[in-house]
Amino acid sequence: MSRLTPADLEAARDRIVPDVVASGLSVLFCGINPGLMTAATGHHFARPGNRFWPVLHLSGFTPRQLAPAEQEELLSYGLGITNVVARATARADELSAQEYRDGGRLLTAKVERLRPRWLAVVGVTAYRSAFGEPRARIGPQERTIGGARVWALPNPSGLNAHWTAATMAEEYGRLRAAASGDDGAGFSG
Repeated sequence: MSRLTPADLEAARDRIVPDVVASGLSVLFCGINPGLMTAATGHHFARPGNRFWPVLHLSGFTPRQLAPAEQEELLSYGLGITNVVARATARADELSAQEYRDGGRLLTAKVERLRPRWLAVVGVTAYRSAFGEPRARIGPQERTIGGARVWALPNPSGLNAHWTAATMAEEYGRLRAAASGDDGAGFSG
């Protein structure tokens, strides 16, 4: 794809990016909402500097680092991607509290329909807002949704300076170990 201009990115505002999902996934990763780069390209976590794809590999979920354009390969590893809020914005702080709450309800319905073993929300603040759990911390949650266990992960955005790729990979790795132990099958990655 040719280099995107600021006008290209702005034109992507409010676009909806299709989920990468299937029934019965091991882990359904859930971003906050698509950024403009993601909306412009149609590929989740597409902004350069976003650490989702490197961290997914470093934590052992994938055998190599996938490019955003290879997102459909996640399905072969029992993984998928969705978002709390579907509409694209330049920054997550453009979303309203009501959008998070509505997104939490829609996400609940999606998880109940798709029945992943784990829902991994990448961004503890988004998890808190969507599910009304202001004290939630990074890690496994008490809540289950449609039989899926829930894990709040650090947001892989480059703006999240509190976490390095290495420390994020450790936390994502904790989820991977928990998910691998669910049925003994593990991941194929």
